[in-house]
Parts: sequence; C-alpha cells; structure tokens
Amino acid sequence: QVQLVESGGALVQPGGSLRLACAASRSFLSINAMAWFRQAPGKEREFLGAIRTSGGHTYYADSVKGRFAISGTFANTVYLHLNSLRPEDTAVYYCAATRFWPPLYTSTSSYDYWGQGTQVTVSS
Repeated sequence: QVQLVESGGALVQPGGSLRLACAASRSFLSINAMAWFRQAPGKEREFLGAIRTSGGHTYYADSVKGRFAISGTFANTVYLHLNSLRPEDTAVYYCAATRFWPPLYTSTSSYDYWGQGTQVTVSS
C-alpha cells in the first residue's frame, strides 16, 4: 500500500504561480509513474500530467501544456508547478500513482493510489 499526501494548495491571484507537492509513503522503486489530476465542482476529474519515476519522462494534457510542469521523483516526492494561473484553474488537485505504466495514462482508472487532494483557488 502506498499513501500519497498533497500539499501546497492556496488562494492565488490570476497570473500567479504555485508549486504543489505530492509525497509518497514508500520508495518510488515500487511505483512506475505519478500523475496529477484536478476536479472542479460539478466536473469530472481531469488529467493534467504524469511522470515516469524511472527516467523522468513527462506527459501533459494539451489544456495545460506550457503552463504546468511536473518535476521531481527524488525523496519520494513529485511536484506540480502551476504558472499563469486563471480562475478556471480553481479545483481540488490530486496526485495519483501506478505500479505499472498504463496504455491509458490519462484515465483515473489506471491509477492504484490516490491522495486526498489540495485546494487551489484562483481569484482576485
């Protein structure tokens, strides 16, 4: 069992930046990839990006490519860097982990473990 804990969510003004962190309770040796999703009220959970723990290759949703970036895999922690934030980025942000690299890495059903989420609110 792997426990994931997100942190770093906050209230930020439009155009601002945040860095979210996701700490895993176990070594990444047992995890193939980490991913970030978000869920806004009344909407489905949306894939943002993923990172392979071996090699560090990253994958992003087109909707956030160029504004969001994933880094890390050291010390069992990955980060999601949020830049040029917009009010529509307001959501609960979740990290997820999988033991095996899935063909459908954008699907929530492909991940074995989930964190509890951290709230990001973009408002002036």
